[in-house]
Amino acid sequence: MDEFSFIDSIKQKYYRQPTLLRGVGDDAAVFRQQNRDIVTSVDTMVENVHFSKHTMSLFHAGYRALAANISDLAAMGATPAFYLTSIVIPSDLKAESVTRIFSGMDYLASMYQMDLIGGDTVSGSELSISITVIGYTDSGKARYRSSAREGDVIFVTGSLGDSQAGFHILTNKGEYVEEDYFIRRHRMPSPRAEFAAELQGVRRVSLNDISDGLASELNEIAEASQLTMVVKETALPVSTHYSQFPTQLQYKWKLYGGEDFELVGTVAKEDWESVREAAENTNTPITRIGYVARPQSSHVYLETANGKTPLYKEGYTHLK
Repeated sequence: MDEFSFIDSIKQKYYRQPTLLRGVGDDAAVFRQQNRDIVTSVDTMVENVHFSKHTMSLFHAGYRALAANISDLAAMGATPAFYLTSIVIPSDLKAESVTRIFSGMDYLASMYQMDLIGGDTVSGSELSISITVIGYTDSGKARYRSSAREGDVIFVTGSLGDSQAGFHILTNKGEYVEEDYFIRRHRMPSPRAEFAAELQGVRRVSLNDISDGLASELNEIAEASQLTMVVKETALPVSTHYSQFPTQLQYKWKLYGGEDFELVGTVAKEDWESVREAAENTNTPITRIGYVARPQSSHVYLETANGKTPLYKEGYTHLK
């Protein structure tokens, strides 16, 4: 299948977004929007860096690539609408395999009524998937890391460490409880876009998506807001059967593991109930895990029975 035949094979038969005037088929897409702010982000996944055929199918690779981008939009408080995909295709990858990648994307995109509006396909030495996403927020309602304030509540959605636990199961043979759950959390994470959209009525929220580990994401908020953040180890939410893994790995995964694509954020104490209501309305598990302290330094501390210890920005970092 040549490039143009492939593009024709993935072209949508109808548009999901009413603001889309022209999608795949011309040199560029056209959409029209009024009275809302446009939010965009781009992310790239490379085989054997971000995913491996030994631990997930190409369907899952496509799903997960788009999920990571939707999670970025959620962290900005935006509702996803469109995506563009550029893919580098090795010569030994068959056309049906590439189609499975796009099927994984479309499976997730359909849940959010997202339209594929363009991209590029080129040949190369290794499989690489680059996705640009576009979403909307109400005017002036984009969420920023710099919005935390002293006295805020720190919260997190879902449970921590599940993705790394799933990867551990896939790469370490053994008997595990609820292994399908953990593997699914690694291969098919659930971005919290609905929850983020439900927060539109809350006057001030800072958010970050947990792609590089809780410690790293908290440090980014602390640095942007120039405040100190304190989280309680006993409050960090984990899955029911998380305790089956070695204690040292449990600690590492929930703080530094990343790829859970949950949201961590801060909100004023008086608005905490509104955040809880948003979580309830969207069936999103949420936990209060700490507080924002006086701005003595832009640091993050873990509070344990033995006192407070610094949490450094030690999640996964490219080009480190």
